[in-house]
Amino acid sequence: MSYRTLSMLAAAGLLVCATGASADDLQQRANEQFSPIPQTPPEIDGNDTTDAKRSLGKMLFFEPRLSSSHLISCNTCHNVGMGGHDYLPVAIGHGWQKGPRNSPTVFNAVFNAAQFWDGRAADLAEQAKGPVQAGVEMSSTPERVEATLGSMPEYVERFGQAFPDKDSPVSFDNMATAIEAYESTLITPDAPFDNYLRGDTDALDDRQKRGLALFMDKGCSSCHAGTNVGGQDYYPFGLVTRPGGDILPSGDKGRFSVTETASDEYVFRAAPLRNVALTAPYFHSGAIWNLEEAVSVMGTAQLGAELADDEVSDIAAFLHTLTGEVPDIEYPELPPSTDKTPRPDPMTP
Repeated sequence: MSYRTLSMLAAAGLLVCATGASADDLQQRANEQFSPIPQTPPEIDGNDTTDAKRSLGKMLFFEPRLSSSHLISCNTCHNVGMGGHDYLPVAIGHGWQKGPRNSPTVFNAVFNAAQFWDGRAADLAEQAKGPVQAGVEMSSTPERVEATLGSMPEYVERFGQAFPDKDSPVSFDNMATAIEAYESTLITPDAPFDNYLRGDTDALDDRQKRGLALFMDKGCSSCHAGTNVGGQDYYPFGLVTRPGGDILPSGDKGRFSVTETASDEYVFRAAPLRNVALTAPYFHSGAIWNLEEAVSVMGTAQLGAELADDEVSDIAAFLHTLTGEVPDIEYPELPPSTDKTPRPDPMTP
């Protein structure tokens, strides 16, 4: 049975609730739907994530000269000191232009089935290429990026170490592959919920356990399950009741822009909920700043249920248990520009 079918059944009140189940039963049910964040970075298909590649990728993640203005880096919109995002409704890019959507967190993004709200990038390497070239974001080109990185001897050396089998190590594709290797390390293990899944029944208090039970019984976990508690499939926003235009702007049709299939209008990837307490504002529109309000909106829009205040509070309490240990990240020292480094372009849209 698909997650979407389960959501519809939950909305119709056809799923059996078990909020009164024992702690052991609740833990068992949780383990059937969720998985803990591993304590070591996962392997990536097609990307041998060596230390040299990850080290280079870290430098590139913080490298503002990948943008034509020399001001915007990956970390600008996915700030590792602020929950892996920018704490803004929508991203601000080149020439102070506003992007169309809220910036997703980079933490644990490696566990998502695809990247971006509409899933248009299959993996983190493909995702890394998009913002660099987008006029509303970093406003650069592959040729400019290669000229910039190739102008600095330290980068030339590091690309050679990271990609020893390549005839031309300094390339746009290798830039993206290195960033993917680094971003795969940005995981947040050992959240209270992870410890609960691993057998520590005391990792969650009674209120948080009630919230977990409600999260499953009401049907939230039909869309938000797995390691990242979401990020695995696509669903209409407004499955039962469509939110107003302030939350669901009519001009952004979501996955329809990728597939051009009518049934994909206003369909988005289910947001991964790991560290959700750190990533306000919420939804692709960044319209809601309060976690409890976001829970209430989802109850109405996706489940067709007016959640009681205590239910909203308990579910939000559970969501706080998804906050893991953020990695301790030291800002890298970047190489100086040279006379051959392209100069910054004016910040005009």
